[in-house]
Amino acid sequence: MSETISDLSRRSFLKGSGALVLGIGLGACANDEAPSPAIVNANVDPGLVFEPNAFVRIAGDDTVTLVSKHMEMGQGPYTGLATLVAEELDADWAQMRAEAAPADDARFGNLLFGGVQGTGGSTAIRNAYMQMRQAGATARQMLVEAAAETWGVPTSEITVSDGRVRHATSGRESGFGALAEAASKRPVPETPVLKDPRDFVLIGKELPRIDTLAKSTGQARFTIDVYKDDMLVVMIERPPAFGAKVASFDATKALEVPGVVAVEEVPAGVAVYASETWTAIQGRRALSVEWDFSEAETRSSAEIKATFLEATRRAGEVAVEAGDVDATLAAAAAGDDVVYSEAEFTFPFLAHAMMEPLDGILEIDPENPKGVLATLASQGPGREHPHLAAEMGLPKEDVRFDIEMAGGSFGRRSTWDAHFIHELGSVFKAQPGGPADRRPTKLQWTREDDVRGGYYRPIVAHRVRGAMDRAGRLVGWDQTIAAQPFRPGKTSGIDRTIVEGADNLAYATSNLRVTQHLMPTGVPTLWWRSVGHTHTGFAVEAFIDQLLEAVGQDAVEGRLALLGDKPRHRGVLERAAEIAGWGRRPEEGTAFGVAVHESFGSFVAQIVEVERARQPVDRPKVRRVWCAVDCGVPVNPNVIRAQMEGGIGFGLGATLYSEIHLDEGGLVRESNFDRYKNLRIDDMPEVEVAIIRSTEDPTGVGEPGVPPIGPAVANAWRRLTGQAVSQLPFVQEV
Repeated sequence: MSETISDLSRRSFLKGSGALVLGIGLGACANDEAPSPAIVNANVDPGLVFEPNAFVRIAGDDTVTLVSKHMEMGQGPYTGLATLVAEELDADWAQMRAEAAPADDARFGNLLFGGVQGTGGSTAIRNAYMQMRQAGATARQMLVEAAAETWGVPTSEITVSDGRVRHATSGRESGFGALAEAASKRPVPETPVLKDPRDFVLIGKELPRIDTLAKSTGQARFTIDVYKDDMLVVMIERPPAFGAKVASFDATKALEVPGVVAVEEVPAGVAVYASETWTAIQGRRALSVEWDFSEAETRSSAEIKATFLEATRRAGEVAVEAGDVDATLAAAAAGDDVVYSEAEFTFPFLAHAMMEPLDGILEIDPENPKGVLATLASQGPGREHPHLAAEMGLPKEDVRFDIEMAGGSFGRRSTWDAHFIHELGSVFKAQPGGPADRRPTKLQWTREDDVRGGYYRPIVAHRVRGAMDRAGRLVGWDQTIAAQPFRPGKTSGIDRTIVEGADNLAYATSNLRVTQHLMPTGVPTLWWRSVGHTHTGFAVEAFIDQLLEAVGQDAVEGRLALLGDKPRHRGVLERAAEIAGWGRRPEEGTAFGVAVHESFGSFVAQIVEVERARQPVDRPKVRRVWCAVDCGVPVNPNVIRAQMEGGIGFGLGATLYSEIHLDEGGLVRESNFDRYKNLRIDDMPEVEVAIIRSTEDPTGVGEPGVPPIGPAVANAWRRLTGQAVSQLPFVQEV
């Protein structure tokens, strides 16, 4: 069965339940399974059990469930999307629930990803803003019509607020659940009327996150919590260097570990099958494996970084060019009426290091013995679905995904090559016995697996040349970036994920050039939270700050002058300066730093107060951060504020400490949080966030909080110590 928002004949009914299902997509069915544990905040039993099949589901007990097409990994789409639905439905926030949608591009595609289902790029609210409002408005109109018909009154006399449907004249009143069955028989409106934003009740309000209770009480379920009857847990012994292969292995001692049931070679390494996780770990430790390094990446990260930096000293492939950059900068360097400067910046490999490492379960589909059911947290189920079908040799219709919440991701659960999906399929197929005997199989990575052998934010090198006159006008800008492309095999053409944040330089100049070198290595790389902006934001904001200081311009006023035609940049910068009290003298031993950056359509400015800490090493100690964000209509300020705070902490950890080192032979030095250090709680500064009230379409907040913090700290550090920062992290050895 399928349905659309405009097709009454294809809407779904929940059999005998008095519940209404609204499908703003395709497909609807009911079953008798237990409620999905992915339902969060499910402290009220709805008395109903139905397979999620649409964005809005109203139960007999008045609960309203958002079926979220975007995975929840901490960034808040359950809350944001539910807010949009609740606003147009005029629901009470307390009656809202959320659960994950299954993999299905037709129903749950990301409208900014060409209809492919996926979560990333801070697009959840941006792509679904009107779609979710429409879903809520559709439900509201059908409830109103049902009430009017039931009570024999005009629809124009029906009102809805706080989850109650009312007719003032007769004094009649009903919850949603009592009207659900009648509403489900109404035609689905093709063009439901949306609210004027001036009438918003919930959008823009400080609503609590819908998943906080479940997560804080341990009720929320993640893949790592899922165990199936008769399930095998698999750990793979992986190569010690990227590109190394299994030469031979001896499983004798591993098979002696009680609970280890098999050891098999798979494309990713040697897989140990066991009855539970700890046994699998013990069995893996008992393995003896010889590796073939003939095709491995054996260079150290220092060697790779040096190669990249050298490349930036040559002309690269042009991403953007305007004016005569070479002549302008040559004249500037030879004259004394303008300040000419050059700087180089290098950035290390970074791991995603999320709290819940990669994991997933594959089993024979209980509902379809010809097919398989995958249970995992995936940022890209639309992309991974065909990969798993190909790995299993099955048609897509015989491959089903059950999406769980993720214990963090930062981009790690979204890959071009769906490598984890292929691993999951390969270990499922390689288990002993024939296809009919295959047991549910959980593939579990450890954090050590991911830090040593995962996909990294690549090493990047920048070289920037620029000139500024004494009045603070930017005369010319030339920036060359050398980086590894995320997409394997790409050797030419501009990779926009490398130059983003630099090719759209916000500061006015008539002479601008940004070029790029693609530098493939044998190390797999991947999007990392805020992607190219992690390094372009730093290089641009650190260098412009140096130029402004060199010509005697104030860091905020100088930027504002250069941002003359960028009102949203100016808006956040002025607001951050206002709440920070910019212009006051810093306390003895401290300095202020500032940065402003646009990423993913959102604008963020941050001002930091930094002191110099000398123990255990000389480094900046960030006391306070003042942050202003303009992300269009602020759907939920509570979530926006949390994302800014989280982005600041995430970015500050990378600024101060995080680095993956490839040592001699390409062996990774780090393995867990003891060596791959992130921000610790005592390093987290006080953060004040100001949200710009805007009528622009909403954009994302999961990533834009990250880019400004690094350069803001670096700029403060330079003022404090006189030392310009040319490489991250600050603390080279933890």
